[in-house]
Amino acid sequence: MRILRTVVAVVVAATALVTGPPTAPATTEPTAAVSLGDSYLSGEAGRWAGNSSSNFASRAGTDRAAYRSGWFWRYAPSRVYGDSGGCHRSDLAPISSAGLPVDEVFNLACSGAATVNVLPASAGGQPYKGEAPQIDQLAAVAETHDIDVVVISIGGNDLNFSGVIVDCVAGYTTSPIWWPNTCASDQGRNVDRALPGMLADVQRVLVEARQVLDANGDGDARIVLQSYPSPVAEASNIRYGERGWDRTFRGGCPFWNSDLDWANTTLIPQITDGLAQEAAAAGAEFLDLSEALKGHEACARTARQGTSANGVGAEWIRYVNTGIRQGDAEESAHPNAYGQQAMGRCIALALASPSRSDRCLNTPGAGVTAMRLG
Repeated sequence: MRILRTVVAVVVAATALVTGPPTAPATTEPTAAVSLGDSYLSGEAGRWAGNSSSNFASRAGTDRAAYRSGWFWRYAPSRVYGDSGGCHRSDLAPISSAGLPVDEVFNLACSGAATVNVLPASAGGQPYKGEAPQIDQLAAVAETHDIDVVVISIGGNDLNFSGVIVDCVAGYTTSPIWWPNTCASDQGRNVDRALPGMLADVQRVLVEARQVLDANGDGDARIVLQSYPSPVAEASNIRYGERGWDRTFRGGCPFWNSDLDWANTTLIPQITDGLAQEAAAAGAEFLDLSEALKGHEACARTARQGTSANGVGAEWIRYVNTGIRQGDAEESAHPNAYGQQAMGRCIALALASPSRSDRCLNTPGAGVTAMRLG
């Protein structure tokens, strides 16, 4: 789009040499990048710069909402999420931390949103948490801005992704190791039933977003559909024994080994492949984030609790939390402040790539700025 404006400017200048200055100067709208969808773009869990089992003070420096007032420590989530309410739009949300070369960034994604909350009202879209359907909000931005890119993360809540996690955690915490109540079989069947409908609705979201952009003169704006990073480590990379207090209360990864492996080898690849197909069918670009945070999950042997410079060696995914000790339960299993910066870097890399389908990975032993396409 910047190239197009440059060409137009040259033509106008050349014409002026012959016919004189135009009667009215052309107006230029500010450029914009927009994110639509759910918690994986809104910035849920961006409050946390790593994980800590400490419940005191700044939680070993990991709680970005913590501040000291006199003798006491206080916690203000608005320091991270602003006035976004239950949408939990973090200051480090991927679209914001990507550092894209645009004039303004609009994070319209909202934690908990499903496809029905992204579709425009004219296509059956519904408001969510007091806000209009997200594509209707996109249309309002397009009226006043020259949109360069729209990044979308959606579909997980259509599959009841949070319910899958709750069921897996419940099975782990209520059954013995000699008779484990695993979740893979039941939840696998639930996902199999819901996935076709979810993917069809994702396709509708992509089509409706393109129509809005075309109608507002942003036909050359890029639409990028991103997939979900795996929220849990594989069983071979868990640093705590399969049974015991540490896995649940210290590490925050209360899952049976078989369920961890199911999530990594079946669930996430299944969702990723489906989203990739829908992006291709709609003419959108696709960003595969399924392994982007690999090795930095809660409880991973290759990571540790606490903060670190640039996220090196730290956990990049929020551990499973009941909300009683620290923060909110809905922050569980989401990319934290480090994970969101890593995903933002992935977005920047994908937009600089000539390919219409990219896979983003982290560099072992390095921080969030060392993300790469591979």
